[in-house]
Amino acid sequence: MFKRSFARPLAFAGSFLFLCLVAVSAQQDPPAKPTGQQETKPTISPRAPSSQNNRPNEIDQSGREVISTELVSLTITVIDPYNRLVTGLDKQHFEVFEDKVKQEITHFSDDDVPVSLGIVFDVSGSMKGKLDRARDALRAFIQTSHQDDDFFLVGFNHRANLIAEFTDGDTLANKLTLVDPRGQTALYDASYLGVEKVKQGRHQKRALLLISDGQDNSSRYTYGELRKLLREAGVQIYCIGIVELGGGSGGSLDLQGQGVLEEIAQMTGGKAFFPRSAAELEDATTRIALELRHQYSIGYLPTNVKRDGQWHKIKVNVKAPRGMPSLRVQTKEGYYAVAGKQQ
Repeated sequence: MFKRSFARPLAFAGSFLFLCLVAVSAQQDPPAKPTGQQETKPTISPRAPSSQNNRPNEIDQSGREVISTELVSLTITVIDPYNRLVTGLDKQHFEVFEDKVKQEITHFSDDDVPVSLGIVFDVSGSMKGKLDRARDALRAFIQTSHQDDDFFLVGFNHRANLIAEFTDGDTLANKLTLVDPRGQTALYDASYLGVEKVKQGRHQKRALLLISDGQDNSSRYTYGELRKLLREAGVQIYCIGIVELGGGSGGSLDLQGQGVLEEIAQMTGGKAFFPRSAAELEDATTRIALELRHQYSIGYLPTNVKRDGQWHKIKVNVKAPRGMPSLRVQTKEGYYAVAGKQQ
């Protein structure tokens, strides 16, 4: 009787101890992996590189991230004291300053690259007696241009009209064969249209050639509005002034037109020419075409990363190699720091 009563608690204790051991073993041993199933390894995502200027990147329509480099690009022409083009310089010969602060040049090229170029051609009444010379200027320019250049044509009198879309030079020149000059002069409107159109060009390098006497009297845009656009756009503009300098009743208007063309060219890094004869006209157009083919391309990332819409003045110095005279530079005067826009 006593033996049976004592044995029953011992049996219960033994069973409880066995169950505890089984539970501990189950916690220590992981469940068996099913046959044929590969072990899943953890994936470590690389840390995203930090933006140099702490600016968020944009997302394009396909959902891809677009990194904004904010590169400032300059097209530079170098000439000597005799107004001759200087080629063959290297990166170390140039210094770039933005708001008087020296910048590091990150891109340099002197390749002969094709240009997307707009011809802005005056066909107003003030061009009577000058149109034949203007046509000759255009043909001489096209003959000297890069073979892969593409052109479009804006003609203007009291209104600016797109006469020819981007095409080859010969096709463009033929568009002017039957033009009859008449009406007033919307020079500013035509220049505005040309700047907007040239942005559609297929080449990265873009410029305008403006052929006119510069006498605006019919534009909706003011000269102040045009100047602001030219500063923002960064399009290089060359001008050929078909003018009659000095003397006659139209002398003062012609001088005013010359001043307009000179300022347009200077602020954009181009140049204005005012030929007085057929020979000078051919020299001017040939010179412009050669300049476009023998320029330097320089780029830098500005040390001032604020994109606050303010104007930043640019100055480029060129250090002449030993044995050469002092050299001069043509390039744009500066740019507006607009966020997300390549300058």
